[in-house]
Amino acid sequence: MPLSVRLTPDEEARLDALAARTGRSKTFYVREAIHSHLDELEEKYWADEVVRHWEASGKKSRPASELWDELGV
Repeated sequence: MPLSVRLTPDEEARLDALAARTGRSKTFYVREAIHSHLDELEEKYWADEVVRHWEASGKKSRPASELWDELGV
């Protein structure tokens, strides 16, 4: 799937330099960056959604320390 990405001049220069230094393509490094961070981004936005859902539910929250004390942790 073709995808267009706009980079800042600094980002482009860094990517060009890395590709030239290593003999790999810029596409290779863009794919590597996406692969390295996609799980992290999915988890972050999933967690944000969970928090929004919790807040919208009207349920009361409490400090984690109370939960740890209750569980004996």
